[in-house]
Amino acid sequence: MSTAPRVVIIGAGIVGANLADELAIRGWTNTTVIEQGPLHLAGGSTSHAPGLVFQTNPSKAMTEFAGYTVAKLLSLVKDGTSCFNQVGGLEVATTPERLAELHRRHGFATAWGLEGRLLDPAQCKEMYPLLAQEEVLGGFFVPSDGLALAARAVQLLIERSTAAGVTYLGDTTVTGIEQEGGKVTGVRIGERIVEADIVVSCAGFWGPAIGDMIGLKVPLLPLGHQYVTTDALPEQAGRNELPNGASLPILRHQDKDLYYREHGDRIGIGSYAHRPMPVALDSLERVPSDQMSEHNMPSRLDFTEEDFLPVWEDSKKLLPGLEGRTFEDGFNGIFSFTPDGGSLVGQAPQLDGFFVAEAIWVTHSAGIAKAVAELLVDGQSTTPLHDCDLSRFEAVQTTREYVEETSAQNFVEIYDIRHPLEPRTSPRDLRSAPFRRRQDELGAFYLESAAWERPHWFEANRHLLDDMPSEWAGPERDEWSNKFHSPISAAEAWKTRTAVAMYDMTPLKRLEVSGPGALALLQKLSTGNIAKKPGAVTYCLLLNADGGIRSDVTIARLGEDRFQLGVNGNIDLDYFTVEARRQGAADPAAWAHVADITGATCCIGLWGPLAREVMAKVSRDDFSNETLKYFRSNEVVIGGVPVTAMRLSYVGELGWELYTSAEHGQKLWDVLFEAGREEGIIAAGRGAFNSLRLEKGYRLWGTDVTPEHHPFESGLGFSIAKDKTGFVGAEAVDVLRNKPSERALRCLTINDGTSMVLGKEPVYIDGTACGYVTSAAYGYTVRTPLAYAWLPAGTVEGDVVEIEYFGQRIPATVAADPLFDPKMERLRG
Repeated sequence: MSTAPRVVIIGAGIVGANLADELAIRGWTNTTVIEQGPLHLAGGSTSHAPGLVFQTNPSKAMTEFAGYTVAKLLSLVKDGTSCFNQVGGLEVATTPERLAELHRRHGFATAWGLEGRLLDPAQCKEMYPLLAQEEVLGGFFVPSDGLALAARAVQLLIERSTAAGVTYLGDTTVTGIEQEGGKVTGVRIGERIVEADIVVSCAGFWGPAIGDMIGLKVPLLPLGHQYVTTDALPEQAGRNELPNGASLPILRHQDKDLYYREHGDRIGIGSYAHRPMPVALDSLERVPSDQMSEHNMPSRLDFTEEDFLPVWEDSKKLLPGLEGRTFEDGFNGIFSFTPDGGSLVGQAPQLDGFFVAEAIWVTHSAGIAKAVAELLVDGQSTTPLHDCDLSRFEAVQTTREYVEETSAQNFVEIYDIRHPLEPRTSPRDLRSAPFRRRQDELGAFYLESAAWERPHWFEANRHLLDDMPSEWAGPERDEWSNKFHSPISAAEAWKTRTAVAMYDMTPLKRLEVSGPGALALLQKLSTGNIAKKPGAVTYCLLLNADGGIRSDVTIARLGEDRFQLGVNGNIDLDYFTVEARRQGAADPAAWAHVADITGATCCIGLWGPLAREVMAKVSRDDFSNETLKYFRSNEVVIGGVPVTAMRLSYVGELGWELYTSAEHGQKLWDVLFEAGREEGIIAAGRGAFNSLRLEKGYRLWGTDVTPEHHPFESGLGFSIAKDKTGFVGAEAVDVLRNKPSERALRCLTINDGTSMVLGKEPVYIDGTACGYVTSAAYGYTVRTPLAYAWLPAGTVEGDVVEIEYFGQRIPATVAADPLFDPKMERLRG
């Protein structure tokens, strides 16, 4: 009899069936899969999905998930036929902007190890004879892309996992989730309870309804998406043996929000070019099992022809063979969209054992199912999940209003060319620092992140460009890297390095951890020695069991049982909250309270060589190096405002992070700004900030390092306290410390001193793609463009590499790390 935990999976679509199979592969067969529809055709998104799998994605993880899906479906064979038709994937450009974007997408694919090639118009026509060559400027082809036979795959997965011992319950509706003592105990189906140690909701667009059963907000919006099938094309006659077969590549015409696939001698057309069509779950009709069919299922809504007619003309222009044809079948199929377009994966923070795997399209289905199986069996996924972590959204981003607006907008923009810095246009002004009025008066240009308004530069500093020494000016930029950039950032970097500047650090997420178990909790979860006297500040890592970096944090001990943490986001908040709950359950005397204090507080980074001169005018407290050393904190008063001052600097200059309650934020800003006038104080933005932090070699979690990287290859081994044991990941650290790394994060300088890159570009060594760029910026102090990149460990200072940027190879050199103030003299002075 199996000793595996009792697992209940809700939903037997492509995700649920894959998850059951992946668990069975790992020996977990004590699994029950509950499906509200019939098992032969469940009636969710899987049942009508056209199955196009384009693997290339700006996210490395999502590309890996898609690659695994392709490999698994190819291996899923019955009667000599697999569940994947590897016809390749072709994306075509009909505008110069899209052609440039295809070069960028080719860069993503190359960076992530996916084979692809760029094509000229004649090659596109040769590969896809139905194309109007004169309409096409070029294309991008990935030979391993193709068509997933999703419905067939589900049936084979059910067959295989059933043989392994998995139980499937079709035509069964989940009516409740049972729980006790903060743990899931079962799933209610009518009057019956299926007992469970673990429950995973793979319910697709019904996911929010399942989440409601435990009070979990699942930020997902079901939307209708149009798909039609034409009548027979004469030129397609005899091309494919099967009525639903295909031999041409799957095709995307993203300039018109369209995609295409063959159905025998017919063409299927999918369109995102219509208005968003949100679907209320309670409006969907229940289809009896005996009436369920390809044309009659809950997720297949009536076709609205008027929405399709404009793009029908666009299709005939690209594929002239459609002229004179009509469409025989059309419907609006329901798919799931989220506020940032990503999937939703992870454990509910309020209920141990309840997991979610939603908003997952066929493209990533097997890959994410494998990751969830690893998470359940091994405690973590081999592919990082932070890009799709359920907990990544802030509270305001899970409100119904936010989810509905942003998810609908993601539908509209799904094929748009998006700059990595491009903010959403709405909703905005949801979260701002308490000195927002002063920032507005200084002409702040805001970009948005996690719903925060973050100044990137200030127009009030434009006049400084006339006074700034010419050597501080950055180079002329190409059109792409110049977007959301201003030369004012150079002046703000100059003033930070030579005078003093104020930075809004309020969006940095802050937690307070308090209680008799606070120290024990932080000692267990972090790599640092937190058991220092009050006033100590420690930079350290949070690791997974395998030593991968799940986050980096700054922990200030403000009192015996009170700590303030600077963390990376809501994922960290939920991690600490869950672990504190478990610690308290194991030992009630060791309780710890975790609170998000971000909105109630604010922070100003006051940095620059003249920072002490400013502080001397507004505080009676001693800010000398002897009294307030580097990585120490103190409770001070500045201009009558109570402040927690921490001697930290992410830009590599003397100064402090100054924290106060939100009510005092504007007063603190005014006091500092007025006091610094003689020193030439300015407000500075994220443009300068990012340049300065790269000059100093500071890593950005989620960009430069992720859970797939360990401390030593990342250059962060110093953050592990000597002789510390017993923390999460400690055993792995002992192994990794003495194990040669295969890769390393290296600093690169651009050889011509002018060319810019932005991140995620492939890096070549001797003509072979060997790594990729993580962060990049112009280094105003060091007078050269900078990039950090993951490269083979054998690369050393002085080696020459090439970065591919929109198809051009840019020579760069491996440089010292960091380039600025390597002896920390300015920081510690």
